[in-house]
Amino acid sequence: MTVITRFAPSPTGYLHIGGARTALFNYLFAKHYGGRYLLRIEDTDKQRSTEDAIEAIFEGLNWLGLEGDEPAIYQSHNINRHKQVANELAASGAAYYCYLSPAEIETLRAENKQDGTPFRSPWRVPSYNGDKNQKPVLRLRMPDENDTIIDDLVQGKVSVANKQLDDLVLMRSDETPTYMLAVVVDDYDMGITHIIRGDDHLNNAIRQTKIYNALNWKPPIFGHIPLIHGTDGSKLSKRHGATGVDAYKNMGIYSDAMNNYLARLGWSHGDDEYFSLTQAISWFDGRSIGKSPARFDMQKLISVNAYWLNKQSAANLYEQILSHHHQKPNKPISSVFEARFNKLHPHLTKRASIISELSSQIDYLIYDGAPEIDSDVKALITDDNRAILKSFSDIVDKTPLDADAFQSFMNSWLAEKGLKMKDLGIPLRIVLTGNKSAPALFDLIHSLGFDEVKYRIDQICN
Repeated sequence: MTVITRFAPSPTGYLHIGGARTALFNYLFAKHYGGRYLLRIEDTDKQRSTEDAIEAIFEGLNWLGLEGDEPAIYQSHNINRHKQVANELAASGAAYYCYLSPAEIETLRAENKQDGTPFRSPWRVPSYNGDKNQKPVLRLRMPDENDTIIDDLVQGKVSVANKQLDDLVLMRSDETPTYMLAVVVDDYDMGITHIIRGDDHLNNAIRQTKIYNALNWKPPIFGHIPLIHGTDGSKLSKRHGATGVDAYKNMGIYSDAMNNYLARLGWSHGDDEYFSLTQAISWFDGRSIGKSPARFDMQKLISVNAYWLNKQSAANLYEQILSHHHQKPNKPISSVFEARFNKLHPHLTKRASIISELSSQIDYLIYDGAPEIDSDVKALITDDNRAILKSFSDIVDKTPLDADAFQSFMNSWLAEKGLKMKDLGIPLRIVLTGNKSAPALFDLIHSLGFDEVKYRIDQICN
């Protein structure tokens, strides 16, 4: 059997974290077994479905590398097929037309609630002779005996007594299919063998299984994964940082990092924390998916991103910085920025977790001349410090290009002046970078070059 999975989002909003994880798990499972991973856009709700949402979903999936193996199917294109199957169910007696009015349904449901019984329309009895003044809905005739059982990949054996199940609606009175019917028909026609989705669909799986049974179709194997929660244990929302995946892309999160992190939300492979999509494919066999809700932690995602940032080449990072950098008005990017960055690259990546953060930290490399000095450190540039900096400017071009020799030279010079390294180091970093947090002086000086160091000292101190 060829494993075929699917991701079937409703285009009523952007691709969010939960949906991205669902897509990822279906992708990994299919690829692990050498199968196919398909996409279906469930756009039958025309009032809520939008083209913008569809485009955003595709863009998010493409960014994550989770494109389908075939062009996406649109559920709205299959309505005639849904109607055909509905007619077959009615003809076989597995479904029946129900002419109850909304008021009659409300009354019956109230009685069901009081009695603790499922919804059973009187129209399920062929001999029932009621008024047919309403356009009917088509309902599935649920059996009253035995249980419906599914063997879930995650939840294990799940059993529900049939007598607890309502006679669910398959076709509305306007002759449009319900979600339950459309999903079953589409999954069957697509040859779907396995469905991995949130455990909020577990009850749907029971009901959909009854539709499969009524059609004498083999149901797929289900795997219902716990929903993602926030760090406080509550349902994931925007206050936890849950936004469309495009927002994470725009802030500088790598797709490798996002896939890495999402895979760990509810699944694990031993103690492995950092791994590629290819590695995940080789491990993801459907086991080791937890039954407890995973917790989305923005800081953990950023930490994972830091790992992938540090794996980027200097050339890649340089191009990424330029794409994320907001250029200052009337201030051209230095012609030697790339050379400066390449010299400091190993030191800079240790200080940043996302590319946008890194880009904002290195204005002193991007532009020539003295940087804007952070307001909280301006007071540290005193008259005494200016005198020290001017004195250093006179000898900076004599400092050795070897790190050990540089250190020895500086120690001797500082001793001669009766100074300590902090007397020079703190104000010099501020003058050269605009703040106190900067790479080691040796690396900083030789990245900028002697002439630029002198120029910046002169600009600030004169």
